[in-house]
Formats: sequence, structure tokens, C-alpha cells
Amino acid sequence: MIVKIHLRILIYATIIWFLFFLAGMPDYYLQYSTNSIILYEILLLIPFSVIIWFIFRPVKSSRRIKLSLWYAFYFTVPLSIYDYIYCGIYLGYGLKFIYVFWFLSVYYIIPWILFPMIAILLNKKQAK
Repeated sequence: MIVKIHLRILIYATIIWFLFFLAGMPDYYLQYSTNSIILYEILLLIPFSVIIWFIFRPVKSSRRIKLSLWYAFYFTVPLSIYDYIYCGIYLGYGLKFIYVFWFLSVYYIIPWILFPMIAILLNKKQAK
């Protein structure tokens, strides 16, 4: 992929992180019950899956898996760094933020499973 595409994905991921950051105020989602957060996490998978499906659909099948891994990277690594800066450093949780803000941490793993899975499903659908 060219640098321009990498930068675009990083910008999209950063904008999405910032919107979720604003939505989580004033206590960065700690003001919600565990049950509400779990429901929100599950419901969030639906639009994420649909959006990724439509992003990956026009891509050549030979490039989808690689692209899915890049998307997973940009939607996990930079976002975990942003969360560490805010939760770990600014709020003072250090690395404990991974446990305290578990609802953020699960999204450091989910894209690595979800995005390649969608790419594989699209490839299988296209092969039929």
C-alpha cells in the first residue's frame, strides 16, 4: 500500500477514536453500568462489521487479507496508544487502564479477528 492510503486509514481511525472519546465523557464510559457497556460493545460490532464489509468488498480478493491486517493494525495500535496517553498517563491509571477500561481493551483484539474474518468471507463469496 502506498503511504497516502496508510495515512488515510490512520486519520479515519484517529477521527473515530476522537468521536468515541467525546461520546464517553465525562468519565470515559465509567459512568455506565457493566451491563450497558456489554450491550453497547455487542451492538457496536454490527455497524463496524457492515462498514468494513463495504470497504473491503470492492478490493481485489488477492489484497483483502493484507488490507484487513493493515486496518486491524491502524484500528488497534494507534488507538491503544491514544488510550494509554489519556487513561494511563493523563488519568493516572498507568497500565492498569487495560483492566479498568476493559471495554476499550477488547477492541485491541476484536479487529484482528473480525477484519480478516470479513475478508475471508468476502473471498469465499466471490469465489462461488
